[in-house]
Amino acid sequence: QVQLVESGGGLVQAGDSLRLSCTASERTFSRYTMGWFRQAPGKQREFVAAISRSGGNTIYADSVKGRFTISRDNTKNTVYLQMNSLKPEDTAVYYCAARADLRLVTVTTGYNYWGQGTQVTVSS
Repeated sequence: QVQLVESGGGLVQAGDSLRLSCTASERTFSRYTMGWFRQAPGKQREFVAAISRSGGNTIYADSVKGRFTISRDNTKNTVYLQMNSLKPEDTAVYYCAARADLRLVTVTTGYNYWGQGTQVTVSS
């Protein structure tokens, strides 16, 4: 059982930056593909970014491409989401997720473990 804990959310203004972190309890963290998702009020949870087990491959949703960067530090069991040029439409609860497989996927059903989420609010 992998436990994931997100941190780093908050209230910022449009154009600002935030870095989210997600730390895993699992010592074999490097065996998991990691993803970030977000859910705005009244909307379905949507894919944001994913990173391969080694960190060498990443994929992004079109809505965040060029603004967000996913990375990981396997020595710290942590995955990050650097968010730049934030927009009000980025406001959501952000979740990290772990997948016990090497493929990068963009659907929620592809992930085995989820964190509790961290709120990001971007004011205009």
